[in-house]
Amino acid sequence: METTVSLVQMLDARERRVQHQQELFDAIAASETLPSEDAYKLGVFLRDLTAQDVLDAQSRYSELFDRGRSTSLHLFEHVHGDSRDRGPAMIDLIKTYEQAGLFLAPGELPDYLPVMLEFASTQTPQIARSFLGEMAHLLNAIFNALQQRKSPYASVLGALLELAGEQAHA
Repeated sequence: METTVSLVQMLDARERRVQHQQELFDAIAASETLPSEDAYKLGVFLRDLTAQDVLDAQSRYSELFDRGRSTSLHLFEHVHGDSRDRGPAMIDLIKTYEQAGLFLAPGELPDYLPVMLEFASTQTPQIARSFLGEMAHLLNAIFNALQQRKSPYASVLGALLELAGEQAHA
């Protein structure tokens, strides 16, 4: 699922500047799973993102995703908050990843959306779609929060919902 890998790179703060810009444009354009309208929105998003000053882009990203619970990319935060249920859920997710051959780097949290998308990208399209579908209600909540903030990142969440077989809705 090359499209999923592209979306990981757009969402991952560790990608200080989106690497391999042309490859991402090509993957989005060649996607057979994204509607052309979503592909266009992602292309515009990517163009605008890579045109930004690196420090400004990092600051905006941090302000958007690290300082607001409603836009957090740590999905279990939306479900469990800071409750004790979050730990066992993380352990279960790590086991799922490891059974599929994906081992996390030290410090990586399994509920971080880019990590979840990396896992999905290693699965068959049917399994990846089902996996993304399980979190569609969370993706839609983040999509809505991003839309309320008029964030261009909403287009990335909208594309993820399409890949999950869902439609983004307010």
